[in-house]
Amino acid sequence: MLTGMQIAVLGGDARQLEIIRKLTELDAKISLIGFEQLDHAFTGAVKEKIDEVEFNAVDAIILPVPGTNLEGEIETIFSNEKIKLTEEALKETPSHCKIYSGITNKYLSEITSSAERELIQLFERDDVAIYNSIPTVEGTIMMAIQHTDFTIHGSNLIILGLGRVGMSVARTFHHLGARVKVGARKSEHLARITEMGLIPFHMDDLEQEVSNSDMLINTIPAKVVTAGVIAKMPAHTLIIDLASKPGGTDFRYAEKRGVKALLAPGLPGIVAPKSAGQILANVLSQLLLNDLTSRKE
Repeated sequence: MLTGMQIAVLGGDARQLEIIRKLTELDAKISLIGFEQLDHAFTGAVKEKIDEVEFNAVDAIILPVPGTNLEGEIETIFSNEKIKLTEEALKETPSHCKIYSGITNKYLSEITSSAERELIQLFERDDVAIYNSIPTVEGTIMMAIQHTDFTIHGSNLIILGLGRVGMSVARTFHHLGARVKVGARKSEHLARITEMGLIPFHMDDLEQEVSNSDMLINTIPAKVVTAGVIAKMPAHTLIIDLASKPGGTDFRYAEKRGVKALLAPGLPGIVAPKSAGQILANVLSQLLLNDLTSRKE
């Protein structure tokens, strides 16, 4: 149980509702900032404006998956108010206060470091990434069906990257009957692709490999789908880029060439916000329980 723990939840989307629900069930006291338009009430949770929060009593701050923007502002779908997290607010918190976010950026990393508060990026964790790969794959299948006039079964599919998302995407599309080739650089990844019954190729050979592709799914957060690669693709190829913004595709050249290219980061929160929220809630609650237990010892 999280009895006695004071947690501030700042902004976010529908995923945050599952987090709030889970934490209130564990008896935490919650300050909700950026939720004044939310009709649902949670026992143990109080709606506040950010200048009303007593940060000196806050044990943990939970931010939305994107964290803040580069000006420190926090996105929320349940408020029209501007919410900004500042270094001054963090310095008011107790020294044990931790900040939880999906990802970070220069601003958020700098203010947490300057305030000497620990920042935990949930999306850097293997467990969160692996669980999130499930709704990511489902959303990718949905996009593939919506934006093509051929079946996945029998199509020529190229997947770039064999990380936690790439592996799940490759396995699922293979089971759906696609002819799957996977591009990677590490020798152990190329070996794993072979072991999975798929066709491996080195990323250096990407331009040669796309000549008969029907779809290309990128999971690598670097500019790998270049103009040179797109120029070698058939015009009907669909590109789905799952990498975090700005993606790994030259979208300008794809449009010029007439190749449909879709940037689709954050699919779990779009196609399955309830499930995506439950994934974060379960991991967060365990981290908070561990933190509370260690402080009591």
